[in-house]
Order: sequence, then structure tokens, then C-alpha cells
Amino acid sequence: MFRLLFLLPIILCLVWHFFLKANGVPFKKGKKGFIYILAFSAIVLGFFILMIQITHPT
Repeated sequence: MFRLLFLLPIILCLVWHFFLKANGVPFKKGKKGFIYILAFSAIVLGFFILMIQITHPT
């Protein structure tokens, strides 16, 4: 599962890009959505890294 986690922001950005194109919204107006997607993905990644560090047996 963790090996494929890098696909999360890529898939979400692609979906957002196609949504913007389908609704005729210019990239400049939809740029904030990409920032939110990347921030959300970074938080998820940080959470999983933290959980791995906490639960890693020594």
C-alpha cells in the first residue's frame, strides 16, 4: 500500500485538471486547488511517516 501512496497527489491533480477543463475554468483560477491537493498529500504522507516511526520495533 505504501509503495503506491505517491500516486495519490498525481491522481488527484489529474482529476482536478480534467474537472477544470470540463468546466472551462482557467488554470490560474484553479491553481489554489492544486496547492490544497499537494498540502493534503503532504499531511497524509507525514502522518504515515510518523506512524511508521512510532510503531517501528527497535
